[in-house]
Amino acid sequence: MLVTTTHNIEGKKIVKYLGLVSGEAIMGANIFKDLFASIRDIVGGRSAAYENELRQAKEIAITEMQQHAEQLGGNAVIAVDLDYETLGQGGGMLMVTANGTAVVLED
Repeated sequence: MLVTTTHNIEGKKIVKYLGLVSGEAIMGANIFKDLFASIRDIVGGRSAAYENELRQAKEIAITEMQQHAEQLGGNAVIAVDLDYETLGQGGGMLMVTANGTAVVLED
């Protein structure tokens, strides 16, 4: 399924707009990841543990959004927007949402 941040797809005609679709992922931060990320913050550098967690949450949210579009009969999602938030005291959880418009593209 084609997923894009643009509002149209060059060379393809949108024949039907099916409506808003979304997907969400909420990931809990592990105490060991937090500890190592804190150490990494002190000495500098990137936190691979958090980067991987963020990447995984994004993939889950996009997959859920695609599944929602398929249920509506769509074969693409356009105008996709990804949002990232931290939840809980001290930002202990990460939430990623993916929103877009499910459409049917001509074959």
